[in-house]
Amino acid sequence: MSVQITTAFVEQYKSNVFHLAQQKGSRLRDAVRSETVTGKSHFFERIGSVAAEKRTSRHSDTPRMDTPHSRRKVTMDDYDWADLIDQEDKVRMLISPQSEYAMAGAWAMGRAMDDSIIAAATGTSYGGVSGGTSVALPSTQKIVHGSAGLTLDKLIEAKEKLDANDVDPDEARYMIVTSKQMSNLLNLEKVTSSDYASIKALVQGQIDTYLGFKFLRTERLGLDSNSDRQVLAFCQSGIGLAVGSDVSTRISERADKNYATQVFLSMTIGATRVEDEKVVEIACNE
Repeated sequence: MSVQITTAFVEQYKSNVFHLAQQKGSRLRDAVRSETVTGKSHFFERIGSVAAEKRTSRHSDTPRMDTPHSRRKVTMDDYDWADLIDQEDKVRMLISPQSEYAMAGAWAMGRAMDDSIIAAATGTSYGGVSGGTSVALPSTQKIVHGSAGLTLDKLIEAKEKLDANDVDPDEARYMIVTSKQMSNLLNLEKVTSSDYASIKALVQGQIDTYLGFKFLRTERLGLDSNSDRQVLAFCQSGIGLAVGSDVSTRISERADKNYATQVFLSMTIGATRVEDEKVVEIACNE
């Protein structure tokens, strides 16, 4: 049992429990490519582009094209979450907190999933036949002038990088930011003005879609070596999430803990950057 459960004991008029401010689960899972897998590792298979050959004579031999194949490896990681509810605690409280514990555990699992996705976007990927070749995000996929926050120029440059790589314009694009970058954009007249945007950002207090990017806010983005925030722009297929075992919950008694009720959650996942050309890292000063 959590040592802090005594804060919920009934002394006067306490009749329920509530969750403190926190990110409630994953915000990025639906923004990336997800595959259900079996095993300790998984490969995202990739096919490159080929050029057509011009026919120069009649009855010429059929050309054979060597279509390039490559892959990115993802290693699966196991995650667990558990807490105990003693029988005595149930007596001292007006409600049983086991459903609230299960909810807190599920939210924690979702945040861990987001952390894995973010780390995969900016970290080292592994390619090659056996997945033994380390691949860093190319410098050409980084916007490094971090002397300012998230600006319109940076948004345009991120869009330009994806367009220049011939990324499918019909594929969903996402911009992952923190509250600070959202404030940066809300202070830009060209972003919030109805003359430039199709949304009423100032009225809603948020920015949903701009320049083809769907904006998702999370406070879990990391910092680069210059202590600038690593804002991410990517296409859905640019990052892969491998799900070996989705979040599962078990609530049962533990005989070895005086028959206390245990709330247990687990999952097995892994993430990798599938295609460098579909991911852009934007340095933003805070």
